Amino acid sequence: MEVVKAAAKQGSAACDSVAIRADQKSYSYQQLVSSAVNISRFLSSEDLNSSAGNGHLNGACVGIIAKPSAEFVAGILGTWLSGGVAVPLALSYPEAELLHVLKDSDVSIILSTEDYHELMQNVAAKSSAKCSLIPSVPVGRTEAEKAPLENFHSSHERGEEDPALIVYTSGTTGKPKGAVHTHKSISAQVRTLTDAWEYTSSDHIHVHGLFNALLAPLYAGSTVEFMTKFSVRGIWQRWCESYHEGIKADDAITVFTGVPTMYTRLIQGYEAMGTDLQAASASAARNLRLMMCGSSALPYPVMQRWEAITGHRLLERYGMTEFVMAISNPLKGERRGGTVGKPFPGVEVKILEDESGNDAPGVGELCIRSPSLFKEYWKLPEVTRESFIEGGFFKTGDAVRVDEDGYYLIMGRNALDF
Repeated sequence: MEVVKAAAKQGSAACDSVAIRADQKSYSYQQLVSSAVNISRFLSSEDLNSSAGNGHLNGACVGIIAKPSAEFVAGILGTWLSGGVAVPLALSYPEAELLHVLKDSDVSIILSTEDYHELMQNVAAKSSAKCSLIPSVPVGRTEAEKAPLENFHSSHERGEEDPALIVYTSGTTGKPKGAVHTHKSISAQVRTLTDAWEYTSSDHIHVHGLFNALLAPLYAGSTVEFMTKFSVRGIWQRWCESYHEGIKADDAITVFTGVPTMYTRLIQGYEAMGTDLQAASASAARNLRLMMCGSSALPYPVMQRWEAITGHRLLERYGMTEFVMAISNPLKGERRGGTVGKPFPGVEVKILEDESGNDAPGVGELCIRSPSLFKEYWKLPEVTRESFIEGGFFKTGDAVRVDEDGYYLIMGRNALDF
Protein backbone atom coordinates (compact mmCIF):
# COMPACT_ATOMS: atom_id res chain seq x y z
CA MET A 1 0.00 0.00 0.00
CA GLU A 2 3.00 2.34 0.40
CA VAL A 3 3.24 2.69 -3.38
CA VAL A 4 -0.47 3.54 -3.64
CA LYS A 5 -0.21 6.14 -0.88
CA ALA A 6 2.88 7.68 -2.45
CA ALA A 7 1.18 7.83 -5.86
CA ALA A 8 -1.89 9.50 -4.35
CA LYS A 9 0.30 11.99 -2.49
CA GLN A 10 2.16 12.84 -5.70
CA GLY A 11 -1.14 13.32 -7.53
CA SER A 12 -2.41 15.67 -4.84
CA ALA A 13 0.82 17.66 -4.67
CA ALA A 14 1.22 18.08 -8.43
CA CYS A 15 -2.01 17.33 -10.29
CA ASP A 16 -0.36 17.25 -13.74
CA SER A 17 2.65 15.19 -12.65
CA VAL A 18 3.06 12.35 -15.16
CA ALA A 19 3.14 8.83 -13.73
CA ILE A 20 3.06 6.68 -16.88
CA ARG A 21 3.92 7.31 -20.50
CA ALA A 22 2.97 4.62 -23.00
CA ASP A 23 2.03 4.53 -26.69
CA GLN A 24 2.77 8.25 -27.06
CA LYS A 25 0.26 9.10 -24.29
CA SER A 26 0.90 10.50 -20.83
CA TYR A 27 -1.11 9.62 -17.72
CA SER A 28 -0.95 11.72 -14.57
CA TYR A 29 -0.71 10.39 -11.04
CA GLN A 30 -4.25 11.65 -10.44
CA GLN A 31 -5.56 9.74 -13.46
CA LEU A 32 -3.69 6.59 -12.45
CA VAL A 33 -4.92 6.60 -8.84
CA SER A 34 -8.46 7.54 -9.89
CA SER A 35 -8.53 4.51 -12.20
CA ALA A 36 -7.13 2.32 -9.42
CA VAL A 37 -9.94 3.48 -7.14
CA ASN A 38 -12.54 2.64 -9.79
CA ILE A 39 -11.03 -0.82 -10.25
CA SER A 40 -11.03 -1.30 -6.48
CA ARG A 41 -14.72 -0.40 -6.29
CA PHE A 42 -15.50 -2.85 -9.06
CA LEU A 43 -13.54 -5.65 -7.40
CA SER A 44 -15.15 -4.95 -4.04
CA SER A 45 -18.60 -5.29 -5.60
CA GLU A 46 -17.82 -8.74 -7.00
CA ASP A 47 -18.57 -11.95 -5.13
CA LEU A 48 -15.03 -13.32 -5.02
CA ASN A 49 -13.47 -16.26 -3.24
CA SER A 50 -11.02 -15.11 -0.59
CA SER A 51 -8.53 -16.34 1.97
CA ALA A 52 -8.11 -15.09 5.52
CA GLY A 53 -7.42 -11.38 5.84
CA ASN A 54 -8.92 -8.12 6.99
CA GLY A 55 -9.24 -6.28 3.68
CA HIS A 56 -12.30 -5.75 1.53
CA LEU A 57 -11.39 -8.69 -0.73
CA ASN A 58 -9.92 -10.56 2.23
CA GLY A 59 -6.90 -11.67 0.24
CA ALA A 60 -8.65 -12.84 -2.91
CA CYS A 61 -6.18 -13.33 -5.77
CA VAL A 62 -6.64 -11.14 -8.85
CA GLY A 63 -4.94 -12.13 -12.09
CA ILE A 64 -3.76 -9.21 -14.24
CA ILE A 65 -2.76 -9.51 -17.88
CA ALA A 66 -1.92 -6.51 -20.04
CA LYS A 67 0.94 -5.21 -22.09
CA PRO A 68 3.13 -2.68 -20.23
CA SER A 69 0.62 0.14 -19.81
CA ALA A 70 -1.18 2.47 -17.42
CA GLU A 71 -3.97 -0.15 -17.23
CA PHE A 72 -1.52 -2.79 -15.97
CA VAL A 73 -0.32 -0.48 -13.20
CA ALA A 74 -3.86 0.63 -12.29
CA GLY A 75 -4.86 -3.04 -12.06
CA ILE A 76 -2.14 -3.75 -9.50
CA LEU A 77 -2.84 -0.64 -7.43
CA GLY A 78 -6.60 -1.21 -7.58
CA THR A 79 -6.16 -4.78 -6.37
CA TRP A 80 -4.15 -3.58 -3.38
CA LEU A 81 -6.67 -0.85 -2.59
CA SER A 82 -9.42 -3.45 -2.38
CA GLY A 83 -7.44 -5.78 -0.12
CA GLY A 84 -6.60 -8.30 -2.84
CA VAL A 85 -3.43 -10.07 -3.93
CA ALA A 86 -2.12 -9.15 -7.40
CA VAL A 87 -1.01 -12.02 -9.64
CA PRO A 88 0.61 -10.68 -12.84
CA LEU A 89 0.15 -13.12 -15.73
CA ALA A 90 3.11 -13.37 -18.09
CA LEU A 91 2.34 -12.45 -21.69
CA SER A 92 4.80 -15.11 -22.85
CA TYR A 93 3.03 -18.00 -21.12
CA PRO A 94 1.23 -20.54 -23.34
CA GLU A 95 -2.35 -21.40 -22.41
CA ALA A 96 -1.33 -24.45 -20.37
CA GLU A 97 0.94 -22.41 -18.10
CA LEU A 98 -1.63 -19.63 -17.73
CA LEU A 99 -4.16 -22.22 -16.65
CA HIS A 100 -1.68 -23.68 -14.15
CA VAL A 101 -1.07 -20.25 -12.60
CA LEU A 102 -4.81 -19.50 -12.36
CA LYS A 103 -5.57 -22.79 -10.66
CA ASP A 104 -2.49 -22.85 -8.45
CA SER A 105 -3.03 -19.32 -7.11
CA ASP A 106 -6.82 -19.71 -6.84
CA VAL A 107 -7.34 -16.57 -8.92
CA SER A 108 -10.92 -15.40 -8.39
CA ILE A 109 -11.05 -12.89 -11.23
CA ILE A 110 -8.86 -11.98 -14.20
CA LEU A 111 -8.45 -8.35 -15.21
CA SER A 112 -7.50 -8.18 -18.88
CA THR A 113 -7.07 -5.51 -21.52
CA GLU A 114 -8.94 -5.92 -24.82
CA ASP A 115 -5.85 -7.40 -26.52
CA TYR A 116 -5.93 -10.51 -24.33
CA HIS A 117 -9.60 -10.69 -23.39
CA GLU A 118 -10.63 -13.45 -25.80
CA LEU A 119 -7.65 -15.60 -24.80
CA MET A 120 -8.32 -15.14 -21.10
CA GLN A 121 -12.04 -15.83 -21.45
CA ASN A 122 -11.13 -19.19 -22.98
CA VAL A 123 -8.62 -19.91 -20.22
CA ALA A 124 -10.98 -18.72 -17.48
CA ALA A 125 -13.68 -21.07 -18.77
CA LYS A 126 -11.39 -23.97 -17.81
CA SER A 127 -10.96 -22.68 -14.27
CA SER A 128 -13.16 -21.16 -11.57
CA ALA A 129 -12.03 -17.60 -12.34
CA LYS A 130 -14.21 -14.82 -13.69
CA CYS A 131 -12.88 -12.59 -16.44
CA SER A 132 -13.37 -8.85 -16.84
CA LEU A 133 -11.92 -6.02 -18.91
CA ILE A 134 -9.66 -3.47 -17.24
CA PRO A 135 -11.22 -0.07 -17.97
CA SER A 136 -8.94 2.24 -19.92
CA VAL A 137 -7.14 4.88 -17.90
CA PRO A 138 -8.52 8.24 -19.13
CA VAL A 139 -6.07 10.66 -20.72
CA GLY A 140 -8.20 13.79 -20.13
CA ARG A 141 -8.95 15.39 -16.77
CA THR A 142 -12.05 14.17 -14.92
CA GLU A 143 -13.93 15.21 -11.80
CA ALA A 144 -13.41 11.74 -10.36
CA GLU A 145 -9.73 12.54 -9.90
CA LYS A 146 -10.35 14.75 -6.87
CA ALA A 147 -9.00 13.24 -3.61
CA PRO A 148 -9.74 9.66 -4.71
CA LEU A 149 -8.37 7.99 -1.59
CA GLU A 150 -10.39 9.98 0.92
CA ASN A 151 -13.39 7.70 0.40
CA PHE A 152 -11.49 4.63 1.54
CA HIS A 153 -11.47 3.64 5.19
CA SER A 154 -8.24 2.35 6.74
CA SER A 155 -9.88 -1.05 7.27
CA HIS A 156 -9.45 -1.68 3.55
CA GLU A 157 -5.72 -2.04 4.15
CA ARG A 158 -4.25 -5.44 4.87
CA GLY A 159 -1.51 -6.15 7.39
CA GLU A 160 2.16 -5.69 6.59
CA GLU A 161 2.76 -9.44 6.66
CA ASP A 162 -0.22 -10.22 4.41
CA PRO A 163 0.44 -11.27 0.79
CA ALA A 164 0.33 -8.44 -1.76
CA LEU A 165 1.86 -9.97 -4.87
CA ILE A 166 2.46 -13.47 -6.23
CA VAL A 167 5.04 -13.54 -9.01
CA TYR A 168 5.38 -16.84 -10.83
CA THR A 169 8.87 -17.84 -11.83
CA SER A 170 9.69 -20.72 -14.15
CA GLY A 171 12.42 -23.16 -13.27
CA THR A 172 14.46 -25.07 -15.81
CA THR A 173 12.15 -28.02 -15.24
CA GLY A 174 8.66 -28.37 -13.83
CA LYS A 175 5.81 -25.91 -13.56
CA PRO A 176 6.05 -22.24 -12.56
CA LYS A 177 6.06 -21.62 -8.81
CA GLY A 178 4.66 -18.53 -7.11
CA ALA A 179 6.91 -16.32 -4.99
CA VAL A 180 4.74 -14.51 -2.43
CA HIS A 181 5.69 -10.92 -1.56
CA THR A 182 4.05 -9.14 1.34
CA HIS A 183 3.18 -5.47 1.66
CA LYS A 184 6.15 -5.21 4.03
CA SER A 185 8.67 -6.73 1.60
CA ILE A 186 7.46 -4.50 -1.25
CA SER A 187 7.71 -1.38 0.93
CA ALA A 188 11.23 -2.34 1.98
CA GLN A 189 12.34 -2.85 -1.60
CA VAL A 190 10.96 0.39 -3.04
CA ARG A 191 12.54 2.38 -0.21
CA THR A 192 15.89 0.64 -0.67
CA LEU A 193 16.02 1.26 -4.42
CA THR A 194 14.77 4.83 -4.14
CA ASP A 195 17.58 5.60 -1.69
CA ALA A 196 20.28 3.63 -3.51
CA TRP A 197 19.65 5.07 -6.97
CA GLU A 198 18.29 8.43 -5.80
CA TYR A 199 15.01 8.29 -7.69
CA THR A 200 13.09 11.59 -7.50
CA SER A 201 10.07 13.24 -9.09
CA SER A 202 12.49 14.72 -11.65
CA ASP A 203 13.33 11.29 -13.08
CA HIS A 204 11.87 9.86 -16.29
CA ILE A 205 12.66 6.17 -16.55
CA HIS A 206 12.61 3.76 -19.49
CA VAL A 207 11.14 0.71 -17.83
CA HIS A 208 12.53 -2.81 -17.50
CA GLY A 209 11.35 -4.86 -14.53
CA LEU A 210 8.42 -4.74 -12.12
CA PHE A 211 10.10 -3.40 -8.99
CA ASN A 212 13.39 -1.76 -9.87
CA ALA A 213 11.98 0.35 -12.70
CA LEU A 214 8.27 0.52 -11.95
CA LEU A 215 7.14 0.37 -8.33
CA ALA A 216 10.21 2.11 -6.87
CA PRO A 217 10.03 5.07 -9.31
CA LEU A 218 6.28 5.41 -8.70
CA TYR A 219 6.99 5.46 -4.97
CA ALA A 220 9.46 8.30 -5.64
CA GLY A 221 7.05 10.25 -7.86
CA SER A 222 9.05 9.64 -11.05
CA THR A 223 7.66 9.18 -14.55
CA VAL A 224 7.81 5.63 -15.93
CA GLU A 225 7.91 5.24 -19.70
CA PHE A 226 7.04 1.82 -21.08
CA MET A 227 8.77 0.49 -24.17
CA THR A 228 6.05 -1.21 -26.20
CA LYS A 229 8.72 -3.42 -27.69
CA PHE A 230 12.48 -3.18 -27.83
CA SER A 231 13.62 -1.11 -30.80
CA VAL A 232 17.24 -0.09 -31.33
CA ARG A 233 16.27 2.77 -33.61
CA GLY A 234 13.41 3.80 -31.32
CA ILE A 235 15.59 4.02 -28.21
CA TRP A 236 18.36 6.04 -29.85
CA GLN A 237 15.72 8.32 -31.36
CA ARG A 238 13.99 8.77 -27.99
CA TRP A 239 17.26 9.82 -26.38
CA CYS A 240 18.02 12.24 -29.22
CA GLU A 241 14.56 13.78 -28.77
CA SER A 242 15.26 14.07 -25.04
CA TYR A 243 18.45 16.07 -25.53
CA HIS A 244 18.34 17.77 -28.92
CA GLU A 245 21.40 19.92 -29.55
CA GLY A 246 22.13 19.98 -25.84
CA ILE A 247 18.67 21.22 -24.84
CA LYS A 248 16.80 18.99 -22.38
CA ALA A 249 13.16 18.34 -23.30
CA ASP A 250 10.44 18.51 -20.64
CA ASP A 251 9.87 14.76 -20.98
CA ALA A 252 13.54 13.81 -21.30
CA ILE A 253 14.61 10.30 -20.28
CA THR A 254 16.97 10.41 -17.28
CA VAL A 255 17.37 6.72 -16.40
CA PHE A 256 17.57 3.63 -18.61
CA THR A 257 17.75 0.05 -17.45
CA GLY A 258 18.26 -2.93 -19.72
CA VAL A 259 19.80 -6.36 -20.15
CA PRO A 260 23.14 -7.19 -21.82
CA THR A 261 21.58 -8.18 -25.16
CA MET A 262 19.89 -4.77 -25.35
CA TYR A 263 23.20 -2.95 -24.94
CA THR A 264 24.86 -5.24 -27.47
CA ARG A 265 22.19 -4.42 -30.03
CA LEU A 266 22.29 -0.70 -29.21
CA ILE A 267 26.04 -0.75 -29.87
CA GLN A 268 25.45 -2.50 -33.19
CA GLY A 269 22.83 0.09 -34.10
CA TYR A 270 25.18 2.91 -33.19
CA GLU A 271 27.99 1.49 -35.31
CA ALA A 272 25.67 1.30 -38.32
CA MET A 273 24.88 5.04 -38.10
CA GLY A 274 26.43 7.78 -40.17
CA THR A 275 29.02 10.06 -38.54
CA ASP A 276 26.63 12.95 -37.80
CA LEU A 277 23.96 10.71 -36.28
CA GLN A 278 26.59 8.93 -34.19
CA ALA A 279 27.74 12.25 -32.77
CA ALA A 280 24.19 13.36 -31.96
CA SER A 281 23.27 9.98 -30.44
CA ALA A 282 26.37 9.73 -28.26
CA SER A 283 25.92 13.31 -27.08
CA ALA A 284 22.29 12.66 -26.15
CA ALA A 285 23.08 9.43 -24.28
CA ARG A 286 25.75 11.18 -22.21
CA ASN A 287 23.05 13.42 -20.74
CA LEU A 288 21.13 10.61 -19.04
CA ARG A 289 21.66 10.48 -15.29
CA LEU A 290 22.00 6.72 -14.93
CA MET A 291 22.17 3.55 -17.02
CA MET A 292 21.86 0.12 -15.42
CA CYS A 293 22.20 -3.49 -16.52
CA GLY A 294 21.03 -6.75 -15.00
CA SER A 295 19.26 -10.11 -15.47
CA SER A 296 22.43 -11.82 -16.75
CA ALA A 297 26.19 -11.29 -16.82
CA LEU A 298 27.39 -8.26 -18.78
CA PRO A 299 30.38 -9.13 -21.01
CA TYR A 300 33.26 -6.83 -20.13
CA PRO A 301 33.93 -5.83 -23.77
CA VAL A 302 30.30 -4.65 -24.02
CA MET A 303 30.72 -2.55 -20.87
CA GLN A 304 33.94 -1.02 -22.23
CA ARG A 305 32.48 -0.23 -25.65
CA TRP A 306 29.33 1.28 -24.14
CA GLU A 307 31.41 3.51 -21.88
CA ALA A 308 33.52 4.62 -24.84
CA ILE A 309 30.39 5.59 -26.80
CA THR A 310 28.24 7.17 -24.10
CA GLY A 311 30.54 7.96 -21.20
CA HIS A 312 28.38 5.76 -18.98
CA ARG A 313 29.91 2.94 -16.97
CA LEU A 314 26.91 0.67 -16.66
CA LEU A 315 25.71 0.02 -13.13
CA GLU A 316 25.46 -3.76 -12.71
CA ARG A 317 23.30 -5.20 -9.96
CA TYR A 318 21.98 -8.56 -8.81
CA GLY A 319 18.47 -9.67 -8.02
CA MET A 320 15.95 -12.48 -8.23
CA THR A 321 12.17 -12.73 -8.15
CA GLU A 322 12.43 -13.92 -4.54
CA PHE A 323 14.12 -10.77 -3.19
CA VAL A 324 14.02 -8.44 -6.18
CA MET A 325 17.38 -6.70 -5.66
CA ALA A 326 20.05 -7.30 -3.03
CA ILE A 327 23.50 -6.43 -4.40
CA SER A 328 24.54 -3.50 -6.55
CA ASN A 329 27.46 -1.48 -7.77
CA PRO A 330 27.26 2.03 -6.31
CA LEU A 331 25.55 5.02 -7.84
CA LYS A 332 28.52 7.07 -6.66
CA GLY A 333 31.85 5.33 -6.38
CA GLU A 334 33.70 2.62 -8.26
CA ARG A 335 31.57 0.41 -10.52
CA ARG A 336 33.76 -2.62 -10.92
CA GLY A 337 33.38 -4.51 -14.19
CA GLY A 338 32.66 -8.23 -13.92
CA THR A 339 31.06 -7.81 -10.49
CA VAL A 340 27.55 -7.06 -9.26
CA GLY A 341 28.81 -4.80 -6.50
CA LYS A 342 28.15 -4.99 -2.77
CA PRO A 343 25.04 -5.75 -0.65
CA PHE A 344 22.54 -2.95 -0.10
CA PRO A 345 22.23 -1.57 3.45
CA GLY A 346 20.12 -3.98 5.48
CA VAL A 347 20.96 -6.98 3.27
CA GLU A 348 22.90 -9.81 4.94
CA VAL A 349 24.88 -12.37 2.98
CA LYS A 350 26.29 -15.83 3.70
CA ILE A 351 28.34 -18.00 1.38
CA LEU A 352 27.94 -21.77 1.77
CA GLU A 353 31.18 -23.38 0.67
CA ASP A 354 31.11 -26.88 -0.78
CA GLU A 355 32.11 -29.21 2.05
CA SER A 356 33.48 -31.73 -0.47
CA GLY A 357 36.25 -29.30 -1.33
CA ASN A 358 35.55 -29.51 -5.06
CA ASP A 359 35.04 -25.76 -5.43
CA ALA A 360 37.81 -23.18 -5.45
CA PRO A 361 38.48 -21.60 -2.04
CA GLY A 362 36.09 -18.76 -1.31
CA VAL A 363 33.53 -19.93 -3.86
CA GLY A 364 30.16 -21.07 -2.59
CA GLU A 365 26.41 -20.70 -2.82
CA LEU A 366 25.11 -17.20 -2.17
CA CYS A 367 22.49 -16.96 0.58
CA ILE A 368 20.52 -13.77 1.22
CA ARG A 369 18.59 -12.37 4.18
CA SER A 370 16.82 -9.11 3.44
CA PRO A 371 13.77 -7.06 4.47
CA SER A 372 12.56 -7.43 0.88
CA LEU A 373 12.76 -11.23 0.90
CA PHE A 374 9.65 -13.10 -0.22
CA LYS A 375 7.51 -14.89 2.35
CA GLU A 376 7.10 -18.31 0.76
CA TYR A 377 6.46 -20.29 -2.39
CA TRP A 378 2.69 -20.43 -2.77
CA LYS A 379 1.29 -23.80 -1.61
CA LEU A 380 4.78 -25.32 -1.52
CA PRO A 381 5.72 -25.47 2.19
CA GLU A 382 8.35 -28.19 1.77
CA VAL A 383 10.03 -26.42 -1.15
CA THR A 384 9.97 -23.22 0.90
CA ARG A 385 11.66 -24.95 3.87
CA GLU A 386 14.33 -26.47 1.61
CA SER A 387 15.06 -23.05 0.11
CA PHE A 388 16.20 -21.54 3.41
CA ILE A 389 19.02 -22.25 5.83
CA GLU A 390 19.20 -21.51 9.55
CA GLY A 391 18.68 -17.86 10.36
CA GLY A 392 16.23 -17.18 7.53
CA PHE A 393 18.81 -16.97 4.73
CA PHE A 394 17.47 -17.80 1.26
CA LYS A 395 19.58 -20.12 -0.91
CA THR A 396 19.87 -18.43 -4.30
CA GLY A 397 21.42 -21.36 -6.15
CA ASP A 398 24.10 -19.03 -7.52
CA ALA A 399 27.80 -19.67 -6.94
CA VAL A 400 29.74 -16.55 -5.98
CA ARG A 401 33.06 -15.32 -4.70
CA VAL A 402 34.03 -12.02 -3.13
CA ASP A 403 37.09 -10.05 -4.23
CA GLU A 404 39.53 -8.34 -1.89
CA ASP A 405 37.44 -5.16 -1.78
CA GLY A 406 34.11 -6.83 -1.03
CA TYR A 407 32.68 -6.84 -4.57
CA TYR A 408 30.65 -9.94 -5.46
CA LEU A 409 31.28 -11.98 -8.60
CA ILE A 410 28.63 -14.39 -9.88
CA MET A 411 30.39 -17.58 -10.99
CA GLY A 412 27.35 -19.44 -12.34
CA ARG A 413 24.47 -21.56 -11.13
CA ASN A 414 25.13 -23.82 -8.18
CA ALA A 415 21.75 -25.56 -8.41
CA LEU A 416 19.03 -26.23 -10.96
CA ASP A 417 15.57 -24.79 -10.56
CA PHE A 418 12.78 -27.33 -10.50
